[in-house]
Amino acid sequence: MGGAAYSETHTTADSAKIMVPSAAPFSIPLTQDDLKKMAAYKAVEHVESGMVVGLGTGSTAKHAVDRIAHLLKQGMLKDIVGIPTSTKTYEQAVSLGIPLSDLDSYPVIDLSIDGADEVDPYLNLVKGRGGSLLREKMVESVSRKFIVIVDESKLVSHIGGSGLAMPVEVIPFCWKHSLNRLVSLFSYAGCVGKLRKASESGKPYVTDNGNFVIDLYFERDIGDLNEASDAILRFPGIVEHGMFIGLASSVIVAGVDGVTVKTNVGNEVEVDSFSYNYLQNNF
Repeated sequence: MGGAAYSETHTTADSAKIMVPSAAPFSIPLTQDDLKKMAAYKAVEHVESGMVVGLGTGSTAKHAVDRIAHLLKQGMLKDIVGIPTSTKTYEQAVSLGIPLSDLDSYPVIDLSIDGADEVDPYLNLVKGRGGSLLREKMVESVSRKFIVIVDESKLVSHIGGSGLAMPVEVIPFCWKHSLNRLVSLFSYAGCVGKLRKASESGKPYVTDNGNFVIDLYFERDIGDLNEASDAILRFPGIVEHGMFIGLASSVIVAGVDGVTVKTNVGNEVEVDSFSYNYLQNNF
């Protein structure tokens, strides 16, 4: 795996800051989008006035951006500077009135909040199925704290374990050559590679940086993630891959029974669980 051996420490609670007491239990059926919103709102509790905040990209991170904007309008947050991780997030934040800047002006970020496509037991991630992996990694790798927000469907036993794509951003020049080298590299894991296509046009998907994306699919565990990362990045023409190894400070997981917060503490992952018993008034 990509990290050292670890153990989990569990605590449970019936309350948290986002949860407002109510006489009745939480009984409204929860959609996947509800779970994403709950995880996002919990993460935004960590945003404080005066912070430089990395603004993630995707359906879960969108809720965090919306929440930050709402708290700014309510006066509950002040002097926030957002660093967007994609053109889409930039446009969302501008429409909501969030002040923005970039890494040239703020090379160190206080806190980033973003979603993930997979989370393994060591809190390593797969990101980039939305196509923003390079800018996301640039922002989140220089963050003092990086909080990941997911619903429970994103938890996997190992990276690639969902059977869905692990994206690799490549330059367009001779992309087939890059694809073939990547597939050969991971042949031991039953790797299949595909050039990502835009759903509407059927043409190659182009990232905000003008590059293509090769999606890798694994039948088996690829093994040591750091070794895999180094091997990928040694190929000329490879820009970046979607494995985020050891970057997450904590992962907030929303499930049907409550919110679980997993935090990296040394070689341990501490786990805190919060129920939905009295969440109605806050959601």
